[in-house]
Amino acid sequence: MLRLLIDTSTWLDLAKRRDGQRLIVPLRLLVDDGLVDLLVPELVVDEFERNRANVERSMTSSVSERFRLIRQDVALYGSVDDFEGFFAEFVFEQWAHKIPMIGAMTTRNFEEIRELLQGGTRLEATAADHARVVARGLAKTAPFHRSRNSVADALLIEMYASALASADPGDHYAFITSNSDDFSTQNGDKRQPHEDLAALFASETSTYRLGDAGLEQALYDEFGEEMAQLVQETYFVQEPRGLSDILAAEKELFDKIWYERSMRHDRELSANGKTDELAEHRRIAREARERVEKTYGTANLGPFDPFDLGMLNGKLSALRWVLGSEWDFLDT
Repeated sequence: MLRLLIDTSTWLDLAKRRDGQRLIVPLRLLVDDGLVDLLVPELVVDEFERNRANVERSMTSSVSERFRLIRQDVALYGSVDDFEGFFAEFVFEQWAHKIPMIGAMTTRNFEEIRELLQGGTRLEATAADHARVVARGLAKTAPFHRSRNSVADALLIEMYASALASADPGDHYAFITSNSDDFSTQNGDKRQPHEDLAALFASETSTYRLGDAGLEQALYDEFGEEMAQLVQETYFVQEPRGLSDILAAEKELFDKIWYERSMRHDRELSANGKTDELAEHRRIAREARERVEKTYGTANLGPFDPFDLGMLNGKLSALRWVLGSEWDFLDT
């Protein structure tokens, strides 16, 4: 089994990635299959929850705010008659709608990581762990080599050391952090552990990894093709559609539903023998019908069976809800 102790810094980095699902989903499946064990100290859970709200808020607002400010600059300094100014305005309209959706999609990573942490193997700090932290502090060894309070970082590495000491035959361990200042070598490749910590990673059963890229590499090193296949089978890029795409789809659904209702009204008038009303209705609807028929082709305009018509109405309702209308607004 691969046993991973992942620092809060790396969990947060992974949560902020728009493509975070590419690692989160395979990791969850490997955990469910009993191939990966997440070693979770309480302090990691606490730090993750403490930082989560701020990070989520920054993700959903910072990019959108930057675009808003740029748009203001374009309005102030660009020419109304300038084509590039018009183009910029169009682009910003699209992204102003799209960026908040991107941020909201990304924040789902936090909830899934939280579930992974809750389901992991909880590590409790022992008296021996605390004693070794004190010894590190007195000796000024990493992560106490810097002039800062590094008690939590030191406790994390000592809990990893305790877990490693009780390793079962065949198990592999990895300590993964994005905190290169405290844990990585000072003068060299930051992917290598600090000299004071090197003994923990001297054997083939224990490795030091840096950041979410290090987490990914640890999984590929351990599972190879199986990991690659999991990524291929589970990760699908989901880009939110732009406002112009949504409006175009809404218009097509509107046209098709209107056309179906208009033709159905013709059939009802004909069945009831109301020939004068039928002729007048056809006269009023002729121009719009011809436009719809030319745009979509009569073969794509029904008549629809109840299921297909229900699908069309459901899609129209959903798109209008996205655009700000209430649910079930189906007027044509």
